[in-house]
Amino acid sequence: MQAQIARNMLQSGDWVTAHLDGVPYLEKAPLVYWSIAFSYKIFGAHDWAARIPIALSAVALCWLTAAMGIWAFGKRAGFYAGMIMATCVGLFLFTRILIPDVMLTLTVALAMWAFLRALDEDEPHPRLWAAVLAVNLGLGLLLKSLIGIVFPVAAAVIYLFLTRQLFSAAAWRRIHPFSGVVIVLLVAAPWHILATLRNPPYFDFTLHSGPGQYHGFLWFFFINEQLLRFLNLRYPRDYDTVPRLYFWLFHLLWLFPWSVYFPAVAKLSFKPTDRAGRTRLLALCWAGFVLIFFTFSTTQEYYSMPCYPALALLLGSAMATDSKWIRRGTTGLSLVAGCAAAAAIIILALTRGMAAPGDISCALSPHPKAYKLSLGHMEDLTLASFAYLRLPLALAAGALVVGCIGALKANMQRAALAAALMMVLFFHAARLAMVAFDPYLSSRPPAEALKNSPKGTLIVDRHYYYFSSVFFYTNRSALLLNGRFMNLEYGAYAPGAPNVFIDDAQFKALWLKAERAYLVAKESALPRLRGIVGSARLDVVATSGGKVLLTNQPLPRSAAGALAGCTSQ
Repeated sequence: MQAQIARNMLQSGDWVTAHLDGVPYLEKAPLVYWSIAFSYKIFGAHDWAARIPIALSAVALCWLTAAMGIWAFGKRAGFYAGMIMATCVGLFLFTRILIPDVMLTLTVALAMWAFLRALDEDEPHPRLWAAVLAVNLGLGLLLKSLIGIVFPVAAAVIYLFLTRQLFSAAAWRRIHPFSGVVIVLLVAAPWHILATLRNPPYFDFTLHSGPGQYHGFLWFFFINEQLLRFLNLRYPRDYDTVPRLYFWLFHLLWLFPWSVYFPAVAKLSFKPTDRAGRTRLLALCWAGFVLIFFTFSTTQEYYSMPCYPALALLLGSAMATDSKWIRRGTTGLSLVAGCAAAAAIIILALTRGMAAPGDISCALSPHPKAYKLSLGHMEDLTLASFAYLRLPLALAAGALVVGCIGALKANMQRAALAAALMMVLFFHAARLAMVAFDPYLSSRPPAEALKNSPKGTLIVDRHYYYFSSVFFYTNRSALLLNGRFMNLEYGAYAPGAPNVFIDDAQFKALWLKAERAYLVAKESALPRLRGIVGSARLDVVATSGGKVLLTNQPLPRSAAGALAGCTSQ
């Protein structure tokens, strides 16, 4: 979806208003789209090219965390901090999809380091670092709107209060707040102003959101998407929220395997008497504010990613001490890795001899109510589904064995390297598993079949998001059958929005015409579709991962033969 918005911008020349299927999409800030479009300009509009900005941001974030750790704590702690970022579960997991959170995390981390360096009395270029701070606040606004500036500013204010510098004229002079505000406005204001002018009305501040209402860009982007989402009053409600306790506890998983060293962090000094103490205190303010903020808001699993570098810095600083709590953590890591390896081996044994026909969708148990959460599809896993994942499961078991043995009675340095190697192997296992899940999570196979079929009108059943890869891989628009809901509902009522939404009656009239038409739908929708147009007018072109491509007329024999390789039964 993000990748197609970027391509639409590149093809239309409209770099201000995002569009999906021609419908204005006013929810998100544009910098992630611009970066993907820039990648397309260099490499062409490919799926791998769309991923380059996210990948480079992840690499830069790991380097930045290491550099900040070296500056604050020394080479050893900085190396550990960077390695934690590079090999923690959360950063890997939440950069497999095109969401801008890793880019936001990079701007927040750089803003926090710039803030510290601007305040550091030994820093020879405080004005330069103050400018770096301001630029990253502006970039944060262009990535995730208000939280891009709220997170670093709030953490900085709390830090200044705790260090008794909040009312210090000398401290504020080093930060240069007035010139900083000018820089932030120069970076972020032009797009906000243009988006407002191009998507009127301009001034609507109602706090009510409901079906069929359109109040322009400014209202939707700030009031509905920011304020009402925070208050859990946003309409349409296209999200769910993780229970608060789980949201906090999940960080033991997102920072795994390094989260075993969290108890050692409590033994560190947070007194701002030296650079190390000041950095630890800022990291505590930084991570603490992000976590508390989302405790009182609607929450997805990946929302707290901006606090990962702060936690990595604290963990890296603790690991460099090699205290008894670190040694206990290493023992705990060995035990956890050993138990996980045993569980993987048991699952391998239980699935031995199980058949794996077709693709993995045949063995999953759908839980649609969970899909509004980022990891909702994890609930779909069944024991039978692991028959399709034997190779990645075996590799994961081997990786965990490496971690278990490597951490057993080893010093900190050897244990850290063993844990890092474990995670590198584990991530390769996860990548192989994602290949197995591709037909289920992607609509690429039906899209490829559609590209090789005779021309015809394309219809997509219900949700654009669910079939977004059809739009990307075919690079074409479609009619949306009963699709005026969730993320496209608001833009559908914008002045001049294209009439791409059809109901069952319009679909039936179109489908029964002599002209060829195609429909992409879930296989579970077939009984409903048969009830509308009859079984005789639904010819299957391709099936894959629980999705089906249908046409209203039989394909010519030559075309059907060419498509045989695109169909997965």
